[in-house]
Amino acid sequence: MSATVAQELVSGLYDARARTLALVGDLRGAQLLGPLLPIVNPPLWELGHVAWFHERWEWRHLRGLPPLRDDGDGLYDSAKVAHDTRWELPLPSIDDTKHYAATILERVAERLSGHAVADDEVYFHTLGMLHEDMHGEAFAYTRQTLGYSNPLPALSIPSAAPLSGDAAVPGGSFALGAAQTAPFVFDNEKWAHEVHLEPFRIARTAVSNSQFADFVDAGGYAGREFWSEPGWLWRQGVGAHHPVYWRKNDAQQWEERVFDRWIPLRKDHPAVHVCWYEADAYCHWAGRRLPSEREWEVAAAGEVKDGRLDTRKRLHPWGDEPPSAQRANLDGAFGGTAPVHAFPAGDSACGCRQMCGNVWEWTADDFLPYPGFVLDPYNEYSAPWFGNHKVLRGGCWTTRFHLIRNTWRNFYTPDRRDVFAGFRTCAA
Repeated sequence: MSATVAQELVSGLYDARARTLALVGDLRGAQLLGPLLPIVNPPLWELGHVAWFHERWEWRHLRGLPPLRDDGDGLYDSAKVAHDTRWELPLPSIDDTKHYAATILERVAERLSGHAVADDEVYFHTLGMLHEDMHGEAFAYTRQTLGYSNPLPALSIPSAAPLSGDAAVPGGSFALGAAQTAPFVFDNEKWAHEVHLEPFRIARTAVSNSQFADFVDAGGYAGREFWSEPGWLWRQGVGAHHPVYWRKNDAQQWEERVFDRWIPLRKDHPAVHVCWYEADAYCHWAGRRLPSEREWEVAAAGEVKDGRLDTRKRLHPWGDEPPSAQRANLDGAFGGTAPVHAFPAGDSACGCRQMCGNVWEWTADDFLPYPGFVLDPYNEYSAPWFGNHKVLRGGCWTTRFHLIRNTWRNFYTPDRRDVFAGFRTCAA
């Protein structure tokens, strides 16, 4: 591996760590553990887990070197340490945890900078960096869940004209998934395989708060006819009557909680923190449907030529150029969600906006392997979750820019409302 690539990896590792510390550095006392909830981890444990993951793959696996902590596997291996026990573990102090994280990062960086690194080792260093970036997003939604403040600074959102209606997408053959020439992808993206699609129409923007409020105000949560059987059981079980972070004020106007602040509902922002069941119910109420995973990827990545799908695919909705603040709401740059019509420079070839960034978008499909699926070395990334999770696409406002691409598949159970997830719809 060239010295340039090694230095890029070192820079990426330190960049990921800077984001992690920005999201946990101000937490003190009881905030470091928080309440035992099934949807979040104790921040103190999660910081240690991030450090342990680097050690596991970039220090011990690649170098055959001994662990820095003899108790690390017993504390931080997420595949073996049951979720509900993580609050009861004899976790090191925050200062000791930060020291452990800093030490392993320094040693990995030193090995990268001072030694020749084989090309096939790039995978494990990239894995460690992207894994930490994904946990950075988890730290952000943990802070939202627990009502902590938002530590990320915010740029001003560029203005844009309203956008509405559907984009017409032609049918045809399409290569779903990542090409084998891609530099780094996760195992669930492998590999591109031909699928066929019928023509369809998909909303140019994600469903807005205003649109979702119409569903709520029309009694959508009480209308049994709009809900699937498991969705209705979920709604009854949690007593849901509106999105989890909404409430009516004294004037009977909707408000939303954004981290630790209640503010008037931002009508032109996307509906966020809605689970798959809520998205599906909205679609039934509106006479629409969620896009399939292949429809979503075609609308984001497909090129259209002479009214037909072309064989070429875009890396990002706008093309193969890297993300920027003009194209997408990523990297926490704007401190939260943006209006659904913002960032026209990021439109896909089919005319859909914000298919990258702002909010994750639920699709209709279960999370399943592609044909010929083969486990990557990090066995626990995808395989344990096939079959009982739903696929989300596109990233959100806290997703790091080097994670995102049109083929990336995220996955959560259909009841999850803590993640920064929304949805767009297709014509029924």
